[in-house]
Parts: sequence; C-alpha cells; structure tokens
Amino acid sequence: MTDKVKAHLDALVQRYPQLEACREDIAKAYELMEGCFERDGKLLIAGNGGSAADAEHIAGELMKRFRIPRPVTHEFAGKLKAVDPLRGADLAKNLECGLMAIPLVAHEALSTAYINDVDGLGVFAQQLFGFGRPGDIFLGISTSGNSRNVMSAAVVARAMGIKVIGLTGADGGELAKAADAAIRVPETETYRIQELHLPVYHCWCMMLEERFFGNE
Repeated sequence: MTDKVKAHLDALVQRYPQLEACREDIAKAYELMEGCFERDGKLLIAGNGGSAADAEHIAGELMKRFRIPRPVTHEFAGKLKAVDPLRGADLAKNLECGLMAIPLVAHEALSTAYINDVDGLGVFAQQLFGFGRPGDIFLGISTSGNSRNVMSAAVVARAMGIKVIGLTGADGGELAKAADAAIRVPETETYRIQELHLPVYHCWCMMLEERFFGNE
C-alpha cells in the first residue's frame, strides 16, 4: 500500500470510523481496479434501485474530472485541431480524460428487450457478457449481497476471467462469497448501508484519479 493510498484511507476512516473494519478490503478492491486500468481495462458496474443510482454515480466520477483536471494530451489536441481547426480547438480545451466505466443499468433499449424477450434476472449477465473482456472488473452493488441479477453477472464474470468486487452490507450474502474483494459495510438496514457505500466509492474515485491524473 502506497503512502498516498494509506492517506486516503486514513482520511476516510477518520470521517467514518465504522469503516475501519473494511479498510483492508477497500484497499484490496482499489488495487484490483488500479491494475485493471493500468492494463487499459474497464469497470462494469451493476446494482438495483439506489445501488443502480450508485452505479451511474461511480461511472460519472470516473469518466470525467472528479477533483483533478484531466486535459487531453498535446498530441491528441493537435489531431483534433488538424481535423477541424474551429471545433477541434474547443474540443481540445474541453474534453477530459476518463477511466472507462460502464454502468450496466443505463442501457434501456437493450435491457428492456432482454427482459421482455429472454430473462429478467439475466439482464446484467447478458450485458457483462457482451461488454466484458478478460482483465476487466465487475463491481456488483447489493445491500443484501443476494440480488439475483447481480449474482448472475458475477457468475458470468468469473467464467470470463473478470475479477469481481462486491459492495454489500454487513452480511455480505452470496456476493461476498463469490467476490475477489468484498466490502461489507457494518450496517444492516438498506438506507444505512447505502449511506456508507457512497464514501467508500468516492474514496476509490479519488485514489484512482490521483494515481492516473495526479501528475498532469
């Protein structure tokens, strides 16, 4: 664990002391994501209800600036301007580098077609099978750890050589058992679990951004 990662975890636990019990698992999950992005992989995220909103939230933090500016390279800025001097200049100024993250909850036409035509509980599994590649990461968010559609995606992920991270409540459920890293926040009521999920994934986003864009 680097000093910077430790500092972020220390700050997280200082603000949310109950997460001390999850510190090692939060760090392990971060290291899996860091390795994935170092290999130009992607994060695939799924959950239901409030956890679906969290999936979109995480993708939003990773695909654009969270706290640190992420300008495109000078080389790519030059290519944009060569294609279109006017639009390219604006794009070179405004585009932000991202870490590829796909919320599997966001594809309404695909998901509703699969739910209607094939299997309502297999929708995340189907999306992960289509989008995923070996070396990617699947982040499953389930307060109970037993969401059947999330678990189906976890099974597909493991079969494809995709690491699984589980973000759950205290029990952990099936997801914690299937995951390569499981963060079981120490709460049992759904809304309290979700209240602790947010600082955990914000911490991941800060650490990842600092790792990949901190020297820009």
